[in-house]
Amino acid sequence: MAGGPEACIACYDDGVWCDVAALGPTLLAAVDSVFLRNQYFSGLDYPVLIKALYGHGPALPRNARGEPVLRLADAMRPFSPVRRSLYRAARIADGEAEYYFEQLFLPDAAGIEQPARLDIDEFIADMWMKGVRFGIDVDAVRAAIADGSLGRIVVARRLPPSPGQDARVVEVSAELHRSDAPRQLANGKLDLMSFQNRFPQIQAGKRLLQKLPRVQGAPGFDLSGIALVPPPPSDLELADWSGAGTAVERVPDGEFVVAQQDGFLSVEGSRLSVGDKIVSRDGVSARTTGNLQLEGDYEEFGEVQENRIVEGDSITVHADVFGNVLSRGGVVCLNRNLVGGSARNANGPVQVVGVASAATIQSANGEVRLQRAENCTITGATVRIVEAVNCDIMADVVEIGQAEGCAIAARRIAIERAAPRGHSEMRVFVLRPDCGRIDEAIAMIRERVGEFGRLAAQRRAVMAELTAREEVSSYVRLAARVRKGELVLTREQQPAFQKLAASVAPALKQMAALTQEVKDIEAEQGSGMALLARLDQQRLEHSGAVSVAIVQVGGELTVRALNVEPDTAAAERSAIFSLAPREIKARLRDASGAELLFAGAGGSFSWSTGMVHAS
Repeated sequence: MAGGPEACIACYDDGVWCDVAALGPTLLAAVDSVFLRNQYFSGLDYPVLIKALYGHGPALPRNARGEPVLRLADAMRPFSPVRRSLYRAARIADGEAEYYFEQLFLPDAAGIEQPARLDIDEFIADMWMKGVRFGIDVDAVRAAIADGSLGRIVVARRLPPSPGQDARVVEVSAELHRSDAPRQLANGKLDLMSFQNRFPQIQAGKRLLQKLPRVQGAPGFDLSGIALVPPPPSDLELADWSGAGTAVERVPDGEFVVAQQDGFLSVEGSRLSVGDKIVSRDGVSARTTGNLQLEGDYEEFGEVQENRIVEGDSITVHADVFGNVLSRGGVVCLNRNLVGGSARNANGPVQVVGVASAATIQSANGEVRLQRAENCTITGATVRIVEAVNCDIMADVVEIGQAEGCAIAARRIAIERAAPRGHSEMRVFVLRPDCGRIDEAIAMIRERVGEFGRLAAQRRAVMAELTAREEVSSYVRLAARVRKGELVLTREQQPAFQKLAASVAPALKQMAALTQEVKDIEAEQGSGMALLARLDQQRLEHSGAVSVAIVQVGGELTVRALNVEPDTAAAERSAIFSLAPREIKARLRDASGAELLFAGAGGSFSWSTGMVHAS
């Protein structure tokens, strides 16, 4: 077609095609123009027409280059008035169009009525002119025509708009809810002493909530093709869900409430917060919390009952503890009594303000500070106790105000008053580093370093002897001048120079080998000197101050020096301070190999490396 809106439609031998740039209103006007001219599309692809006009339905076909193509029909044909008279009006109500199918007749050339059938393409064109431009059920109409159905059939339906979805917030972490169910172990069994998630713990960077943005609904269409717009969905602000310790993070894959620190989750209304400490007032028992395995600080105002375990970083308990407190490296502070349980810290201090009785207190690399300890096993890098009775103590440094019936082992020990207690002896062991093996290693390495020096001197003497030979020295001087360009050999001189080079080649080769040997020997000597310096420093560190000072001996007391390997003591110190109480007791009761420094029932005693004083 030459002009007008129908210019976007063209008929070719292979069908009726439309310009893909003319989708929507332009194509709608063109199709309307075709039908107004009493034409219809033969072999119409109705879904393609609806997609091109209204954007509804499956995607348009594409060619080999991936470009959308729009083939509407096989051809355009005239719609004769005689054929048009076969089509009745449709009844439209409640968004549906009903058509009454009946037997049809048309006169032939002789004027005799002959049975006639409707045509689906003509049907679509006729419905268009009667206002039904969207939603025709082509399959239902085609089936009714094919089997000669009689009666009313719904031939078109309105498409209601698809409602949108309001913006909403969803949880993206499984750790947001407290669970008092038994904890499931890695082997599939249940730990009936621990709850699955009593205090939700959150790691920094963990996504907690996600905002799902609102989704706009899809428009529907009336039978006339008029768009039916859905109501707009509502939006929300994710910041209303973000409390202290969290932040709103907007990234390409969405909008999230994210934890800004490691800590514990708390919920106030719809707002999430993450703090660095749990504060509990319910106590730790099988009923309230079960065993606790936490990834942060914990403060408890209730009792920790017998056999219950609290594991975390810094742990503070304001009531009595009868169970076990385990810290991975924070501060353990028990403000009341520790009775029959334990307080352990892998890398930090332990303090008991009240009385520790029949308990185990251990700090692998920290300080233990107690007021009064009775029948306890105590280990730590430093142990400070006001009063200790019948205790087993191992540490690097021990400071005690009054000790009775205790077994104590450390490098430095200071006791104001020491005495036995009933049938329990008062025994003190000072751990004295034995540097004999280090001294042997130092002597051996020093001798080896000196041997390297002698070997290097020998090689240099041989090199000096070779260099002193007349022909070698002459060649070396000439070769140096030739390389620098100071001397240019004539053609007659070159044979003589080459002959001289051949005669001294063995000596030069031997000198090169000796030079390399000297370099290797000096490298070995340097490594030996460095190792010697490290061993000297190590010996100096290990032979530092080792001492015992007892201001007042109030009964039978023995003090012994126990030699220990310095390297072993340093490497295994943390492991020793974490031994079970039974093993600590066994080590402290075994005095084999210990040198007796003092045995007495009164006075005072002090001893340090190389010095003894008793009175």
